[in-house]
Amino acid sequence: MKSISVWEMGTQLSRLDHLLKLEGELFITLYNKPIARLLPIPDAKPKPSHAELRATLPKLSIPSEKLIREDRDAR
Repeated sequence: MKSISVWEMGTQLSRLDHLLKLEGELFITLYNKPIARLLPIPDAKPKPSHAELRATLPKLSIPSEKLIREDRDAR
């Protein structure tokens, strides 16, 4: 955990990502009082596979493209 002032943050804006990787979190201070905490965004979770769900769904007797075409022609 590192504290940097608002002025320092402005001068080192291009290095904030590097500082954040090194420290894990940064406290932004104004007149030696903390006003903000900067945290990294956690890694995104991988999207789940829906293959099992799709396998349990019943198969259509009429293909969906034919049903869509019929619906569009009926309008």
